[in-house]
Formats: sequence, C-alpha cells, structure tokens
Amino acid sequence: VQLQASGGGLVEAGGSLRLSCATSGRIIGIKAMRWYRQAPDKEREWVAAITGTSNFNVADSVKGRFTISRDIAKKTMYLQMNTLEPEDTAVYYCNIDTVYGSYWGQGTLVTVSS
Repeated sequence: VQLQASGGGLVEAGGSLRLSCATSGRIIGIKAMRWYRQAPDKEREWVAAITGTSNFNVADSVKGRFTISRDIAKKTMYLQMNTLEPEDTAVYYCNIDTVYGSYWGQGTLVTVSS
C-alpha cells in the first residue's frame, strides 16, 4: 500500500489549494482516512477525517474553510482548502488507518504568504 500526497505549494493569504492523496495497492478494513499537518517547530495535528462509517469531520481551526472528500473510483482522497491563512503553513500528510495497520503519505508542503 502506498499513499502519494500532492497539490501543495505557495499561495497568498485568502487563496485556495486542493491537496490530493492517491492510493495504490489493496486497502481493506479501513477505519478512517485522515489529513494531518505539521507546522515548523510544532507537533503534528489532525486536520480532517472520513470515518469508516462515512462521517466527515474537520478540526475547529479549519472548520468552514477546509473540506475533506474522496473519490472511491479514483482511490483518491482530497483536502480542499479555502481562505488560507499564514497559520495554515505546514507540511500536510495523508493517512489511512485500517484494522491491519496505519499508512502515511510522504507529505506535501503548503506555504501561505501574508
């Protein structure tokens, strides 16, 4: 199983980006699909999730601005980020948590300039 995150880049405050997490390999027993981020000198934090029962949740810090989604046919998860703020600058990681283990993408850097 491999996860490939992409879509990061440099954007001005107020702008938008869409991150993608393409998966390969056979993934079964999914408990949740998540996005995390880690800003410089900070701990990794949870951003958004799709649970195994198809509940969609986002952290309070991004609520109303970020949306998580997935395309089952394309085996891809997305994070639509709108109204970006400098505080959103971080490396964003995708994660799939299954009953057999947890898988991580390599991270994609998002930089928001003020």
